[in-house]
Amino acid sequence: MAHLEHAAALVEAMQAVIDRAAGHLATECEKDGRISTSLVDDRQTVVYDLASASSAVVAAAELTAWGEKGEVEASLALAFAADAAADLQGRILGRETAWGLDVGAFDHVADALAAGRDAAFLSTLADEVLRTGEAGPRHLPEDLEMVRQTFRRFAEEKVMPVAEHVHREDADIPDDIISGLAELGCFALSIPSEHGGFAEGGDDELLNMVLVTEELSRGSLGVAGSLITRPEIIGTAILKGGTDEQKARWLPPIAAGEKMCGVAVTEPDYGSDVAGVKTTATRDGDDWVLSGVKTWCTFAGKAEYLLVLARTDPDRSRGHKGLSLFVVEKPSFAGHSWEVTQDGGGSMQAKAIPTLGYRGMHSFEVSIDGWRVPHTDLIGMDDGLGQGFYLQMQAFSNARLQTAARAQGVMQAALERATDYAKQRNVFGTPLADYELNRTKIAKMAALLAACRVTSFAVARSLARGDSSAGLEASQLKQLSCRVAEWVTREALQLHGGYGYAEEYTVSRLFVDARVLSIFEGADEVLALRVIARQILGAALATGPDATA
Repeated sequence: MAHLEHAAALVEAMQAVIDRAAGHLATECEKDGRISTSLVDDRQTVVYDLASASSAVVAAAELTAWGEKGEVEASLALAFAADAAADLQGRILGRETAWGLDVGAFDHVADALAAGRDAAFLSTLADEVLRTGEAGPRHLPEDLEMVRQTFRRFAEEKVMPVAEHVHREDADIPDDIISGLAELGCFALSIPSEHGGFAEGGDDELLNMVLVTEELSRGSLGVAGSLITRPEIIGTAILKGGTDEQKARWLPPIAAGEKMCGVAVTEPDYGSDVAGVKTTATRDGDDWVLSGVKTWCTFAGKAEYLLVLARTDPDRSRGHKGLSLFVVEKPSFAGHSWEVTQDGGGSMQAKAIPTLGYRGMHSFEVSIDGWRVPHTDLIGMDDGLGQGFYLQMQAFSNARLQTAARAQGVMQAALERATDYAKQRNVFGTPLADYELNRTKIAKMAALLAACRVTSFAVARSLARGDSSAGLEASQLKQLSCRVAEWVTREALQLHGGYGYAEEYTVSRLFVDARVLSIFEGADEVLALRVIARQILGAALATGPDATA
């Protein structure tokens, strides 16, 4: 198939550019045999662009492999590869020296690029997208397709009818949605069967979570799509670092949906820079006494288990090595503020932060004052001292995969609304769907979504296998999915014109919900500069200049 050949040529050309630029920048950012953070920061613009482009190239390669399944799939692969190549060219243009490249790095694939960006080609692809409202077939096994359809029905019957009310009123998530998802096993998807969950190992272990998350997020990011995130983070941290007793005590009620979860990591002065965390945990006999302020603690009101990252080593010079993780038990509270005290005088007070979108979950600022936690609630107990940062990072790999799936659900909802409205609405006597510009945009929406979705399947399998590259792949997927979700929802809203700006149309909620995705579970810029780029440059430095020349 010509489309697939063109896509493969573009992927090869982009990967060559990424490799060469990574080798060049690794040399420039090397100090004492390692990648220097300060030298990276001196080149933030080009390093950020390199990391962002690498995320798109990974997705383009996955989508091109998937493109062998059919003509529509091959067309989506070419459309995405050409768009990614054009974006990469734009990032390089005028900065070739900073990238360590010669002018004309894509000249040899000009025909492939032209084929993938041809308006007539994209318009033809749009025919299929407009017909189905989908970004190509999913090609799922029967059992996984059954799971997807089960949660799609739940989202359509239970979530969508209340989504607009929860958003406009900033209301709580209805209890029947939480209980209904618990009955469906939503909170047990990634917890091993020996602890009351459904995970039994194997490469497809995390695919259920990805599929469920996308379908629930298609219904509403704030009402349902994010309910799995916090159990996913806490459950992974407990599995990775908890004692046998802790696993037996905490995991079954999480899996059953009997205990809701929240995460308290971020602080007012320390977001992605968690090594600077100030919240302290001081040992007092068999207890730890926690004090500090946490912010952006999503769902912390309803949560009965609150995962708290605190400094157990008073020597702040130890940075992230002095941090530990606690599972703090608390009562569940409805509404936008709550307060609880212990018999010994410890207290927690919290107030929800008003937000542009992503409503229903409520994100709180939580003040912790002298709250006593037994040593048995420190994850890993003695072995967990100083391991909090590492456990959190391992847990966040799964969470980033899950966040990418959330972005895909929002994109799917936006694509459906864009295609439906385009077919129904006439402007100047012509359906919106018949205008070339709208058709090329719709084709691009589908290509972006298909690339993210197919890559999420691959990353889920990589994480389940424990591949050494899985953490990087999850970060790249998260960065790409969340960034392009903003474009997809923006264009879906734009297609609706003035109605898209009206709250009565769901697309306006999708637009504001999508905006948060590039901020949490690793802000876009920090993820690119501190996670993705460092690993890419580190690998290039390790292989040496001969491998990237």
